Amino acid sequence: MVDRHEPAPPALRVSDGDRDEVLGVLAAALAEGRLDPPEHETRSQRALKARTADELTALTADLPTPAPSRADQDRKDLRDWLAEWRYWLGGALIMSAIWGVRCAQQGELTYYWPIAPLGVWAAVLTAIAIWPRDPDDTGD
Repeated sequence: MVDRHEPAPPALRVSDGDRDEVLGVLAAALAEGRLDPPEHETRSQRALKARTADELTALTADLPTPAPSRADQDRKDLRDWLAEWRYWLGGALIMSAIWGVRCAQQGELTYYWPIAPLGVWAAVLTAIAIWPRDPDDTGD
């Protein structure tokens, strides 16, 4: 979708997905009472005929950005949580490599010290997954 906060080149052609997103914003504005039905119809028709980014941007420039839906927020939260587990895995690899090099230097296996920071980190990530969430909290 064409971001209203980042100016796009005026001649940038838009896709059907971009038009659909603008139609969604217009539908939300109609449902909230920000647009009356005739104005919604006019803007919707213009959105369907729009070819460039500036044409779409003009249709929603005076409307607030709609809040993400609960499903959108849940998907974002899951992506963020899985990304944090990837960071955990990277940390585990680095710490394990440090531990392994140190063991090789000493010529013996020593206490696996990464277990403490990795365990705490994993416990926090697990708690985030199972902790009850405030239904009104949209995060960020």
